[in-house]
Amino acid sequence: MASRPRPARLRRTALALLVAASVAVPVAGAARPAAVPAPAPAAHAALAATTPAALDERYARSREDIRAAERAAAGHGDRAGAAALTAMAAPDRRFLSFDGRDGGRSAEVLGDLAHAGRIAVLVPGSDTGLDTYERFRAGARALQGELGEQAAVVAWLGYRTPDTVSPEVLTPGRADTAARQLRAFVEELHAAAPRARIALLGHSYGSVVCARAAAGLPVADLVLFGSPGTGYDHVGELRTGATVWAGRGTGDWIARVPHVSLDLPFATVGFGADPTAKDFGAHVFAAGTGGHSDYLRPGSAPLRAIAAIVTGRRPAEEGRHA
Repeated sequence: MASRPRPARLRRTALALLVAASVAVPVAGAARPAAVPAPAPAAHAALAATTPAALDERYARSREDIRAAERAAAGHGDRAGAAALTAMAAPDRRFLSFDGRDGGRSAEVLGDLAHAGRIAVLVPGSDTGLDTYERFRAGARALQGELGEQAAVVAWLGYRTPDTVSPEVLTPGRADTAARQLRAFVEELHAAAPRARIALLGHSYGSVVCARAAAGLPVADLVLFGSPGTGYDHVGELRTGATVWAGRGTGDWIARVPHVSLDLPFATVGFGADPTAKDFGAHVFAAGTGGHSDYLRPGSAPLRAIAAIVTGRRPAEEGRHA
């Protein structure tokens, strides 16, 4: 009688099938619109303080970078892109940085950063660029609305996110590059606002970026939600003094991703341990019944829990998964 396959073998088989599917599905079918050439942004000095005057100067310079990208888009006949950039350059929008090249990079402030005692830095997952930016911003707005006037949210789109249907989304390569950029940004923000309590929030692939940037970073909380894993087996490996939180909605398809990591000849594939598993060691907050895109939906349980963490309160916790 044939022996039953071992669980480890089943997990590896499942991951192999997932990799094969990602490679086999035509990436062109999910590709983003062709990038319109955009000018390089002007060089900016590091943000020295979060005083109203310093921030207004930074916002004004970033607005000029957006307007330059807007003119380039209009000159290339990209009406939709130009319209989106016109909206981003509105007087009531506040960007610490903007770069329209290579899918777009930006850091937008929602709330009053000059007087915020709490700051949430929100890092997005796959399929996030200037062409899908408003979806990302909507979650940041909902979070800031839940936090109230004493807190600000920085929507940090500081890296080229992978496409959901692509081999890159299964490997930590882009996360490692993005982590260096995120570390530099958070350290600059902390130096400019040393009294503010900073929380680092990562959704989906963004949780991989946050975990890989976390070592020694001056943040009070690290919140991973909808995470495929971090590349680490235990919170101790993150080498962070932050309180680590993890949450996953019961309707999130990410739960079906195999939590293994394989070293293949061309790359490391997979992200290892489930951050919501008991052995990982994170605090697991109750994330409700929603799906992968529902964590920051207005009025939702995970939005309330994440806001509680940012403001220094303890959210409802749930039993860790086996």
